[in-house]
Amino acid sequence: MPLIPRGRFAPSPTGKLHLGNARSALLGWLQARSQGGEFLLRVEDLDRARCRPEHEANLLSDLEYLGLTWDGPLVRQSERGGAYEEALERLDRQGRLYPCFCSRAEIARAATAPHGASDDGPRYPGTCARLTPEERAEKARTRRPALRFRPEPSTVTRFDDLLCGPQAQDVDAVVGDFVVRRNDGVASYQLAVVVDDASAGVTDVLRGDDLLASTPRQLQLIDALELPRPRHAHVPLLLGEDGKRLAKREGALAVTDLRSMGVPAEKVIGLLASWSGLGDGEPVAAADLVARFSLEKIPSAPVIVAEPAIQTALGV
Repeated sequence: MPLIPRGRFAPSPTGKLHLGNARSALLGWLQARSQGGEFLLRVEDLDRARCRPEHEANLLSDLEYLGLTWDGPLVRQSERGGAYEEALERLDRQGRLYPCFCSRAEIARAATAPHGASDDGPRYPGTCARLTPEERAEKARTRRPALRFRPEPSTVTRFDDLLCGPQAQDVDAVVGDFVVRRNDGVASYQLAVVVDDASAGVTDVLRGDDLLASTPRQLQLIDALELPRPRHAHVPLLLGEDGKRLAKREGALAVTDLRSMGVPAEKVIGLLASWSGLGDGEPVAAADLVARFSLEKIPSAPVIVAEPAIQTALGV
């Protein structure tokens, strides 16, 4: 029986939903709906210090306002600790994990390479991989360890991104052994996203290209856990005129604020569509974009947007 195409949107409720994130949600929704598939919603709320219930409530209201309906129940990562532990136990039985007692400062001082993957700092030099059992026991008396995963050595992880083309990375050489459980006992993003996507039967992952460099790590975990690989499409970001990600900027760019001001959702969708090669900026409902959606229409470079132009287009 063929797999049901399934996409997903997986925001963190740490603030307001800005137009950059809303664009990713729209494109993921359109990709799923254009294939006659399902669109799932997962709240990535493992960072309990920053996640807030009011942000989650606004997020759900914003998606409903935009017409981006989802299928099945909402999933919260904070409620899936058991699934992450089960995956860690499986990796541990394979001998792929070890405890790491290093701080970020210690890693930076010990690293021989100045940079690893763009989102992960210096390459981890494997300090704790060489500890004896006695040394580990001694360090555990004063510091809780994280858990690191050993990627396959001298192995290039390859995948064909539907937007960015063929990708290749030697995870061991570029990143080194990477964290899959933090020292506070919480699963890392890399592990949680792999486990959650597989559990939900996600076939298509569409997200911003700031996460492109982390995909080989996730594929290493997918292969180690013998899970199916989803298709990936990494979308170039929306940037302000200062070069900063639109999703990180403050001001009247949050969907919650636009909704509160009474801006019609069709205006917002029309603007997002115009940045994605799917429209001319005229107001349009999300459902009316399904028939015209194609990944090939999405710009292959970051889109620079000016805040005054956004305000004019939305009438705010």
